[in-house]
Amino acid sequence: MTAIGSDTFQKHGGLAQLIHLIHCLADSSDALTVHDVREEIGERSFGPFLIIPAIIEISPIGGIPGLPTVIAVIICIFAIQILCGRKHLWLSQAVERRTVDGRKLSAGLPKIEPLSRWIDKVVRPRLEWATKPPYLQGIAFLVIALCATVPPLELIPFASTVPMAAIVFLGLALLARDGLLACIACVMSVATAYLFYTALAP
Repeated sequence: MTAIGSDTFQKHGGLAQLIHLIHCLADSSDALTVHDVREEIGERSFGPFLIIPAIIEISPIGGIPGLPTVIAVIICIFAIQILCGRKHLWLSQAVERRTVDGRKLSAGLPKIEPLSRWIDKVVRPRLEWATKPPYLQGIAFLVIALCATVPPLELIPFASTVPMAAIVFLGLALLARDGLLACIACVMSVATAYLFYTALAP
């Protein structure tokens, strides 16, 4: 597999190229760290840092017990920084050293690559105001709320995929400046709220 290169992604990257870049990184290492990913994709926007952990959770590797909650905590760290208005991402060394199994991740990503290419065809800049402050902070708060549903939903096999899918769309909305997609993700979040409620109902 040929890497697209971080410079190419930072200038023109969409979801398919982002997944391709992760795939190349996973192929090159048995233990892929958060630091490796951050160094490769640069600081183009916060969008990729919401998308990548959520995609890892959605992939088959997300079935590992406890991993969805760890990923939710990492995404929360990113979202809190958006909420606080930071321009550049800060990560603690503990988070930067977090690893995932590169081989398992590499095996799972091809299953979602066709979908990512289709999504790139329909996602484009529109209603950009919905991806900028103060709405940007609203998106960050919504991401935090979605992450809070993950630990209890983890008790139901793969139920945490629902909030993580919504987070992928929110991250993609930021990446592409697509406010319409952000609105669609908000609707998905309502589905998450319903799932969360039914999961906890007696």
